[in-house]
Amino acid sequence: MKEVGESTFLRATTVIALVILILASGAQAESHLTMTSHVPAAVLNGTARWISEMPADQRLSLAISLPLRNENALDDLLDRIYDPQSLSYRHYLSVQEFTERFGPTADDYSALGQFARANGLKIVDVAGNRMVLDVEGTVANIETAFQVKMGIYQHPVENRTFYAPDREPSVNLGICVLHITGLDNYTLPTPKLKKASRPPSPQPTGSGPGGQYVASDMRAAYYGNGPLAGAGQTVGLFEFAGYEVSDVQMYFNNLHEQLNVPINGVSVNGVSLNCPPQTCDDSEQVIDIEMAIGMAPALTQVLVYVGRDDVSIFNQMAVDNVAKQISCSWGWTDDEKTLDGIFKEMSVQGQSVFVATGDDGSRTPGGVTWPSDDPYVTAVGGTDINTTGPGGRWQS
Repeated sequence: MKEVGESTFLRATTVIALVILILASGAQAESHLTMTSHVPAAVLNGTARWISEMPADQRLSLAISLPLRNENALDDLLDRIYDPQSLSYRHYLSVQEFTERFGPTADDYSALGQFARANGLKIVDVAGNRMVLDVEGTVANIETAFQVKMGIYQHPVENRTFYAPDREPSVNLGICVLHITGLDNYTLPTPKLKKASRPPSPQPTGSGPGGQYVASDMRAAYYGNGPLAGAGQTVGLFEFAGYEVSDVQMYFNNLHEQLNVPINGVSVNGVSLNCPPQTCDDSEQVIDIEMAIGMAPALTQVLVYVGRDDVSIFNQMAVDNVAKQISCSWGWTDDEKTLDGIFKEMSVQGQSVFVATGDDGSRTPGGVTWPSDDPYVTAVGGTDINTTGPGGRWQS
C-alpha cells in the first residue's frame, strides 16, 4: 500500500505540475506584442554599437496608440465622403461621432490607463478620441511594463548616441496596442527648410531682399488679387519646437505689410511655446507662420501646435478639430501604421493635411521624407518658380 501511495502521489504531483505549466502558458499568452516595430534596424543587425544601459531613473515620455475599430467600414465611408456622386459627399463626422463608430472602446482605453498606472507610469494626457494615451515614467518602470531593456547605442552614421529597446515591447494586456512612440530616438525630426548657401540662379523676381520671394509674392503668383483671403478659416501648423512672435512681427514690419492674424500657440503635453534665440532656431516655425498669413491674410487665426512627438501632436489636432487646413514642414522615419488612423480621422472630419516634401525633392536624405508620402496627406513641393516681377503672377 505504501508503494501504491507513493505512485499515486507522484502521479498527482505530475498532474499538478502540468496544470501549473498550462496556467503559466495561458498567462503568458495574455502578453501581446505590439502591432508595429520599435527596434531600429541598426540595433537588430548590430551596426549600432551598444554603449551602456540607460540610467534606471531617467524619465521618458511615451505616447501609447490603440488601433481603430471597424476600419473597413471607415474606409468605405471615406470613399463616399469624397465621392461627388455620393449622398454622403462632404457629410463629415464630428470627433464624437468618429469616436463612437471607429475609435477604441471606452473599456479598452480604460484598461490601457489601468495598465499604465499599475506599472508606475504617470498619465500626462487622455485623448477625446481614445486613440492615444500620453504617459511618463522612469526607464525602470518602462522596462518592467513592456518587458524590454533600454540601451544607449552609438549611431552608425551620425555623430551622436541614441537610445532604443533591445526587443519588441510586449504588453500584459488583453487588448492590442498599435504602437509606443518614444521608446527610441534613432531618427530625429528634421525641418524641411533649407537655407541657401549661395545666391540662386537665375536671379529670383520676388519682393524681398535680393529678389527673394516673400509670402505675399506666393499669394500673388498662385492666386492673384481675388477675394478669397481665408476669412473664417483656421490654419493649424505642426511644429517640434516653439517660436518667437517678435520674429514674425519683424518680418511683416520690414516688408511694410500688415499683420492682422492672431497667432495662438497650443502646447502639447506641456512643451514650451517659446524659442529663445540663444538656445533655439525658430526659422522653420516662423516661416511656416509667415507663409500661412501671407497666403491668407484674413485668417481667423493660426494655431501653432508644439510638441515632442508626432503622434501626440497630430492626434491633438484631430481631437480639437478646429483647424481644417493643417500644414507640416518636418520629416522623420516612416511610421505609416502609427499615423494612418489619425490621418483617416482627420479626413472623415474634413481636415486636410499638407506636408512639405523638402527642397531637395527626391534627393532628400533617406529617413526624413515621411510623412509627405503617406496616402492620406497631400504632398506639397518640388516647384521652382519665376514670376513676372515683384508681386507678379507666375511666369514659369
